[in-house]
Amino acid sequence: MRGTTIVAVKKGNAVAVAGDGQITLGDKTVMKGSAKKVRRLYQGKVIAGIAGSVADALTLLDKLESKIQEYRGNLLRASVELAKEWRTDRALRHLEAMIIAADKEQLLVLSGNGEVIEPDDGVAAIGSGGAYALSAARALVRHTDLPAGEVAEKSLQIAAEICVYTNDHITVEEIEGTEQ
Repeated sequence: MRGTTIVAVKKGNAVAVAGDGQITLGDKTVMKGSAKKVRRLYQGKVIAGIAGSVADALTLLDKLESKIQEYRGNLLRASVELAKEWRTDRALRHLEAMIIAADKEQLLVLSGNGEVIEPDDGVAAIGSGGAYALSAARALVRHTDLPAGEVAEKSLQIAAEICVYTNDHITVEEIEGTEQ
């Protein structure tokens, strides 16, 4: 999954999801530097970030939004149902993407293997620069008083300095009012 880094941070009374803007074709060509891979869903109450094949990721994002509507905003239930369908459907199971989704209660990572994971420490990252952004976010959460949105943005800036598939055109979406 190249050309994307998504990081999410749940801290204090907020959750933030941030993504870079780079779309890479193959190993050497940057096709777009200002893509928006973080979106608000369900009347702005859910934030989702996508990584992987662009068409696959957008298809899954649409499916997630439909599931959230179907389950009236219950992100966990919608995510479990999407993961189940993603893993078992003949067409969907071949889609190569990952999703981070968050609302005021939960922060979840979804994959095509049927996984719906809620990180213990309120920090998650996916994509080619995910390990770099995750490390930076964990350090910033543990050793600074920065709010969630700033931690997410600074984590991506650090990842962009290290990962050639991550750029510094960063989109951050944040929801206030979470409980720790």
